[in-house]
Amino acid sequence: MLLNRRQCLLAPFGFLLADAVVAGASDELAVRDAATAERFRAKRRFARTRFGKIAYVEQGAGAVALFLHGFPLNGFHWRGALERLSLQRRCIALDFLGLGFTEVAARQSVAPAAQADMIAAFLDRLSIRTVDLVANDSGGSIAQLFLVRHPGRVRTLLLTNCDVEPDSPPATLQQVIKMAGAGTLPDEFLAPLLNDKAMTRATGLGGHCYSDPAQPTDAAIDYYLAPLLSSTKRKALANAYVLGLTPNPLAGIEAELRRCAVPTRVVWGMADTIFSTDNPAYLERVLPQFRGVRRVDNGRLFFPEEYPDVIAEEARGLWSAAP
Repeated sequence: MLLNRRQCLLAPFGFLLADAVVAGASDELAVRDAATAERFRAKRRFARTRFGKIAYVEQGAGAVALFLHGFPLNGFHWRGALERLSLQRRCIALDFLGLGFTEVAARQSVAPAAQADMIAAFLDRLSIRTVDLVANDSGGSIAQLFLVRHPGRVRTLLLTNCDVEPDSPPATLQQVIKMAGAGTLPDEFLAPLLNDKAMTRATGLGGHCYSDPAQPTDAAIDYYLAPLLSSTKRKALANAYVLGLTPNPLAGIEAELRRCAVPTRVVWGMADTIFSTDNPAYLERVLPQFRGVRRVDNGRLFFPEEYPDVIAEEARGLWSAAP
């Protein structure tokens, strides 16, 4: 079909119009996220435990859902999920030892096993007996450790892209682990991400872990990385967090998971280049109360931040179907 005269004149500029639409959407997201970061910061609380002062944000009331983030993120990763699920649960997103705004006690380990024990102490401090767990990335390995150590404290488990015993730590993490071992990870890896946010979105953290080129926003990058670079101590803790991921913290856990009676649902970003897309099938073979997989075709490692509606929908479905 022939283009009319007006279409012919406008056709060369179509890509400019499309770029303008994308830029407008990105600007709107950036402004909205900056405001959300301020609200999140204002809501931050601390729970005193023997592990340190655990930073957390909560929203909603009733039965508790606990959200566990990965590296180098913190509880801000779950802001969209908290907003959407706070009518169904008292939603709590904490910051792990060594990440975010948690203040770690002197000589305290930040390895995954210690993180699992910290969760138990954190819940005790808040007088919370049981939780629905939602986890991503290394938070997923900590969730599994907490599950086998405290099975009576977990009502349901919603796992997104994360470690499993045969894929922990993933091979793609070896260079990061090497930098952490040399003590250079914060300055060589994290500082450039904080200082050049456009690069971070294009080829750094964003290029590898997000599908939306507008993610992570400037506000999110600052919220995640600035605390980790704020002092020599915080840099050392960031290195220690990564070193705690090796050797495999999930070694030998399969036998215990096979005895797990907790209903578990998996939501997996299939464009992830960090963790294997075979991991959901492994979890299905191992977990007796496995409740299926939802695959997000364009989702990368940190897709829960980009698709909070998906997380909210899956969480509601799992919670409503569980005993």
